[in-house]
Amino acid sequence: FVRMFVQVCLYFYCKCLWRCLKFVVRKLTGRCELQRICYNTKPGAARTMKIEASLKGSKSKRLQTSVSVHPDAIEKTIDDIMELKRINPDINPQLGVSLQACLLQIVGYRNLIAEVEKLRREPYDSENLQHEEMLLKLWKCLKPNSPLKARISKQWCEIGFQGDDPKTDFRGMGLLGLCNLVYFAEWDTEIAQQVLSDSLQPKYREVTKKELSQFSKAEWEKKKFDKAIGYSFAIVGINITDLAYNLLVSGALKTHFYNVAPEAPTLTHFQQTFCYLMHEFHKFWIEEDPLDIMEFNRVREKFHKRILKQLQNPEMALCPHFAASESLINM
Repeated sequence: FVRMFVQVCLYFYCKCLWRCLKFVVRKLTGRCELQRICYNTKPGAARTMKIEASLKGSKSKRLQTSVSVHPDAIEKTIDDIMELKRINPDINPQLGVSLQACLLQIVGYRNLIAEVEKLRREPYDSENLQHEEMLLKLWKCLKPNSPLKARISKQWCEIGFQGDDPKTDFRGMGLLGLCNLVYFAEWDTEIAQQVLSDSLQPKYREVTKKELSQFSKAEWEKKKFDKAIGYSFAIVGINITDLAYNLLVSGALKTHFYNVAPEAPTLTHFQQTFCYLMHEFHKFWIEEDPLDIMEFNRVREKFHKRILKQLQNPEMALCPHFAASESLINM
């Protein structure tokens, strides 16, 4: 009880002290917190995230709700903020421009989550002609020289699906998983085909004394050329979609999007980020050199932590210009 009481007192003390400090600083500088952020912080994630925190933490309800307005209402919202903060737009013309850019990113990120969530919740429907066309496009992009003999076919396993009908593999991520895979295969075709080819290749392993002690000779002969050392391309693509989705919803991708999208991030930006994550995971998988596919969850979790650590840097941009093909080829 004493600890809780002390924490409550400390909270209110810090909150009041912080407001007092802000008041004093404004009197000394003649600028409110929003002005200080915009004038003292360069454009990008550092500025936008500070603006977002400032608006959300404001005691004014109008400022708190400004981060969730409709994109069409942003200009009016900026006018309201300037009026509420008693800032003369004629004397501070650049402030309105800076705030508008930040709000476009903040509101756009929120809307992107809603758009991605809608796709994730939409199940694959084999009766839907558009869904079927997307699935067939995925095959044509990845296997242009191998015609699909039938809609229900063992051939789907060649691009990493688990059975004769891929629709059952989309349950976790819904249509979002298919959209991402199609985007990767269509816009980064060479990279996607190379990753698919690599994932199917058997990999020879040199036996060590330690490994030999763990397996019989017969088991080792079977394992050293085991194709399970690779992975199922499509299934991993759906899994990386899940990873990208969680990074987006958790807010971890704000650093990336706020640094590279000058205005509102879109679904295309999200899909190009997925391309980057697919290529990076493929390289990471090779670096980790797992014994078999049973180590997938361990490798994925380690990769996830690496990306999260990178995104903690306020200047981080995973693929700087959202040109997935260029950034991947030049790596």
